[in-house]
Amino acid sequence: MMNLVPLMGLIGALFSLPMPVAANLADRAPLAAAQVREPDWQMRVTLYHQGGGGAGPRDSLGCAPVAMRTAAADRSVAPRRSIIFIPDTVGLRMPNGETHDGLWYVSDTGPAIRGQRIDLFTGMGRRSMDPIMHLNVRNVDVVRMGSFTGCPPRD
Repeated sequence: MMNLVPLMGLIGALFSLPMPVAANLADRAPLAAAQVREPDWQMRVTLYHQGGGGAGPRDSLGCAPVAMRTAAADRSVAPRRSIIFIPDTVGLRMPNGETHDGLWYVSDTGPAIRGQRIDLFTGMGRRSMDPIMHLNVRNVDVVRMGSFTGCPPRD
């Protein structure tokens, strides 16, 4: 079987992807290389969960937040209804036991979410933050992939 890392490096060069992004995608992401490009933003990650005072039963769209999918952002930076890709979240364990594909849905806002910051919803209770705690207060690359209608999908 052919090693995909050199191939992804070539594809990365053709599509102006930085090599680390291309190599990481070859190893972890199901997204096609042509879909991923230079990050739209570098954002500081914070986490929130239900039962911690930060999350209510509905997000700012009126939808139930979805664990490891719902994101809150400043509307002037990443508009609500944006589908975003965060490479650093690819491979994380999802609540349903599957691995994360890196896609998040911006369906929430918050008074403390201003500028280049993204708040990721982890689920019910503080323990839900454990699989992603290593990203808390770190800067990550964020790529806008498109938009969605209605509520974010539930896995």
